[in-house]
Amino acid sequence: MKSLLLLAILAAFAVAVLCYESHESLESYEISPFLNRRNANSFISPQNIWRAKVQERIRERSKPAHEINREACEDFKLCERYAMVYGYNAAYNRYFRRRRGSN
Repeated sequence: MKSLLLLAILAAFAVAVLCYESHESLESYEISPFLNRRNANSFISPQNIWRAKVQERIRERSKPAHEINREACEDFKLCERYAMVYGYNAAYNRYFRRRRGSN
């Protein structure tokens, strides 16, 4: 009988420990994760914005030919559909390259 009582107390203690929920898991003390439009980019300095724009322009100028061809094909719906079946290189050649012998 003593062991049964000890086992019941031990089980109740285990349930209390394992089922305890702290208030930290239910509530967040952080500020709202959403920012209004005015404060959305306030943490980015104007110099970093300028630098990002310059880097984007450099990337646009130095794109490989296959990427330029792919973007041209993506803008034309028929070419994009053809590319899904045969690949972007074949689609670009079909829709945008001039065929030999034609003006």
